[in-house]
Amino acid sequence: MSTISARIERMPFSSFHRRLLLMGGLGYTFDAMDAAVLAFLLPVLRTQWSLSSVQTGVLGSGTFIGYFLGAMLAGILGDLIGRRRVMMYALVIYCIASLASATAHDWPFFLATRIVAGLGTGAESAIVAPFLSEFVARRYRGAFTGSLAGFFSFGFVAAALLGYLVIPLAPNAWRVVMVITALPIVMLLWWRRALPESPRWLVARGRHAEAEVIVAQAEAELMAAGVKLEPLPANDAAADAEVPVAAERASVLANVKALWSRKLARITTMTWLMWLSITFSYYAFFTWIPSLLVQNGMTITRSFSYSLVIYIAQMPGYFSGAWLNEKIGRQATIASYMVLGGVSALGLALTRSDGGIMLSGVLLSFFMNGTYAGVYAYTPEVFPTDVRATGTGLASSIGRLGAIAAPILVGYVYPRLGFPGVFGATTFVLLIGAAAVVLMGVPTRGRSLEDIAAQQLRS
Repeated sequence: MSTISARIERMPFSSFHRRLLLMGGLGYTFDAMDAAVLAFLLPVLRTQWSLSSVQTGVLGSGTFIGYFLGAMLAGILGDLIGRRRVMMYALVIYCIASLASATAHDWPFFLATRIVAGLGTGAESAIVAPFLSEFVARRYRGAFTGSLAGFFSFGFVAAALLGYLVIPLAPNAWRVVMVITALPIVMLLWWRRALPESPRWLVARGRHAEAEVIVAQAEAELMAAGVKLEPLPANDAAADAEVPVAAERASVLANVKALWSRKLARITTMTWLMWLSITFSYYAFFTWIPSLLVQNGMTITRSFSYSLVIYIAQMPGYFSGAWLNEKIGRQATIASYMVLGGVSALGLALTRSDGGIMLSGVLLSFFMNGTYAGVYAYTPEVFPTDVRATGTGLASSIGRLGAIAAPILVGYVYPRLGFPGVFGATTFVLLIGAAAVVLMGVPTRGRSLEDIAAQQLRS
């Protein structure tokens, strides 16, 4: 382990880390708010612009197309030019595109701005977790990164409130909502100016002096607050040696090839299966739940209270997952929440009472979102520093393919198998993802990032 990494590992959780958590978490809040509010905009835009079902569907997919491209680019660029720069550029792109979408007067222009905005939010969501996880010690890294993902839930609740309280006020109130989702980014950009680059990434790039300055500043802040730092260990075990993955670090091709090298191919496959299964199933479930309820004649489908309760259930889901990351480990948290999410989905498909629908929907929201707390914590940990952002970004972008494909495939399967068949099939996909995590993953709880990487490179 490098001296820089050892110094990061000895730092207790402090105001420095809480500030990082809030800075990163607010970005996730606005990402989620932007994505979720579209569901409330589309019915209004469909009427105003006389859109066909196909045009409306294309608008709904625009953000996911942007997500796919943004996550991929963020991962690749994050390892080449730095995590911080990518994160800041992503916010700027999103802010400009979102403000531009508020001026749209036809659907092609709105679609173009949504794709660009999705590129920004996709890049932001893919880079924040690997970036900030490199600042925290092994003993609370899983809870930190899981809690970071928990900020997504605040964005979904905020979107529901905007959708039900602001959009109905006037025909063009949707434009105000788009501005509301974009303007806080300006404040966040200003605040994030003081955010340093990842010291671990700087060390991996040979920029030791810059890393030293950043870590020294964090240590000085801790000592000024009266925190006593433990002495550095005299020497580290050989297992903790920091070994580069690829000799050529300034090449996109070299980083991608490193992910599929003999030593990392299993981990890369595992993360792709994990992201595909959770994202496919999540959007399959939540795209079709309203249709299921309508089919069963549930008036609760049009109830604001129902939708809000479902969104609120995300909050304890995310933060319970973050807590369990450190108690039982990331693999166990992800796998158990995937299985319990599948059970909840089957219950939702088979129940007929309003109370049963509500309970199953809340449990589904709780467990599916709780899974993401594990996924966002686990993915950056299993890749070495040299390719951490690339590995995380590509896994996230592959997951977005599941989001794009899920509604289409479910629409094809439903006429043949009905909702029980659809929910059974998507639950089976979840089980595949859970099995991949358990059988192909590696334990990361209580281990430094360097120790995890060293084991991967020796295997």
